[in-house]
Order: sequence, then structure tokens, then C-alpha cells
Amino acid sequence: MSFHEVRFPVAVSRGATGGPERRTQVVTTAGGYEERNQQWCDSRRRYDAGTGIKTLDQLHQVIAFFEERRGRAHGFRWKDWADYRSCPPLAPPAPDDQLIGTGDGLSTGFQLVKAYGLMVDPWRRTIVKPVPGTVRIAVGGVELAEGTDFTLDETTGVVVLATAPAIAEPVTAGFEFDVPVRFDTDRLSIDLAAFDHGEIPSIPVIEIRL
Repeated sequence: MSFHEVRFPVAVSRGATGGPERRTQVVTTAGGYEERNQQWCDSRRRYDAGTGIKTLDQLHQVIAFFEERRGRAHGFRWKDWADYRSCPPLAPPAPDDQLIGTGDGLSTGFQLVKAYGLMVDPWRRTIVKPVPGTVRIAVGGVELAEGTDFTLDETTGVVVLATAPAIAEPVTAGFEFDVPVRFDTDRLSIDLAAFDHGEIPSIPVIEIRL
């Protein structure tokens, strides 16, 4: 799958609408009870970039970005301002934000993940597009140095430690991340007259799984 490691204009994505979507089949029985079947293990996010366009300059910027991606052909990075850190949005990432693995004395590779929820049924989201320069790693509560103690694949979210953690030693991480997405249309319908009156085009964007 073709993916461009570039980020959609963040000033536009800040004003976009959207969020996570799940697929659940709900069947109501004759007695009024429900049977629910979770069809997706993971959620998928949808956004509308059009709601983030406030000026004609931003509109021009998005058109250029759309053309370079060839519409739906190429994926790209998207900053979801409501959910882009390993911690709450207003807090800085800390190296102990998320548990990404436990040492077994042999393994050195660990995938970045973010957990949602606490005690009932937490969901662990795989993070494949960390933001370069924001990833912090700790082993057993001791923070490591990037480049010396660990390396990061910024295109997959895999962290490789220089030394395998001891058995049962926790490996934790803090980070910022982008969402891998693509445009969900091959056509932009833009009415500048309507735009001047406060109306904006709909530009659907959808998360892709890599």
C-alpha cells in the first residue's frame, strides 16, 4: 500500500470534525432482548477536513495536498488534535505513560501501543506513526537515551533496545503520534461563492490499517 510520510496541514486538521468508529451488529430477538456481535476488533477513525478550512489560502493548500496524494491513491499522516499523545492532550508525554512490553531476557523489539480504559475491558491501540523526536522510553523506571539505548522506526512504531530487558522488567513509553489516513474521495467539489458565505466543502478522510 502506497503511503507518503508527510503530515496533512495541522492548522486545518485542528478544526476538522470526526473521531473513532466501530462496527457492531445488533439483533433484537422476539422477546425484546439484544444480541450484539462486535465485527471489528479495532476502531477506525473518520474525519472531515472541510470543517477545518477557514481561509482561501488554507483551501489552496489542501487542494495542492489532495493533488499530490492523487486523491485516494496515497496515504498520509494526520494529527488528531483530540487524541495525539500517550497521555491526556494537555499533558506532556512521560516515559512511563504506556506499558509496551515486559522483559524476557531475550527480546529487544517492542511495538508502541496506547491503552484505552482501565479495569473493565481496556483496548490497546497499535501506534504505527509516532512523531519523530517525541518518543521517550524507560526500562524498569529508568529513562533511556534515543540513539544510544534505543532506536525507533518512525514508519512502524517499533522500538529496538540496545540491551534486552531482564525477565519481568517493564518497558514503558511516552510519545506523540499521527494517524495513518487517506482521502475518502477522488473528487473535490468547491464553490467559492458558498465559501464566502461561510459554507465549506466536505473533504472526507479515513484511517487506514497498515
